Amino acid sequence: MAALQSSFTSLNLGTSSFLGKSVAPSLHLPLVKLTEQPSSIVAKLKRWERKECKPNSLPVLHKMHVKLGDTVKVISGKDKGKVGEVSKIITHNSSIVIKDINLKTKHVKSKGEDEPGQIIKIEAPIHSSNVMLYSKEKEVVSRVGHKTLDDGKRVRYLIKTGEIIDSAENWKRVAKEKEKATELAAGS
Repeated sequence: MAALQSSFTSLNLGTSSFLGKSVAPSLHLPLVKLTEQPSSIVAKLKRWERKECKPNSLPVLHKMHVKLGDTVKVISGKDKGKVGEVSKIITHNSSIVIKDINLKTKHVKSKGEDEPGQIIKIEAPIHSSNVMLYSKEKEVVSRVGHKTLDDGKRVRYLIKTGEIIDSAENWKRVAKEKEKATELAAGS
């Protein structure tokens, strides 16, 4: 061990030496010249790779053909053929929630010792393109059209039946249901 220590001390390891040999710092670096100009790479994005955005970087929202309180029929998915009423609209991804349709099971943990955990059914959203408006009188689905009435009011109507969807009674009924829901939420 002593022999090893003496050999290390005999080596002169300083800043200007490498294993006992002095190293001269190189001040001249080789110059590299570019012969070609760098070319810019242009990549064209596909239409589905980037959403169209507004100046504030939020996506452009397209108008949906359904509104709150409309009666709709599911035209695709596991609940195809079921009829229900729109109870909630999610505008940022064009989804809607329909009463008693597209039920999913949710496992809820217990919040306290006295309250047990439970399994509940919730209504999951469906994309608005998977539903069509439904006429209860004629029992037929139809696309939506827009027309202006004689008094200058612009309304939506079903193209197949000519039935007007936007009526004053419908909006009053939806507003009353919304008020009842907020009163129940505030009371509990």
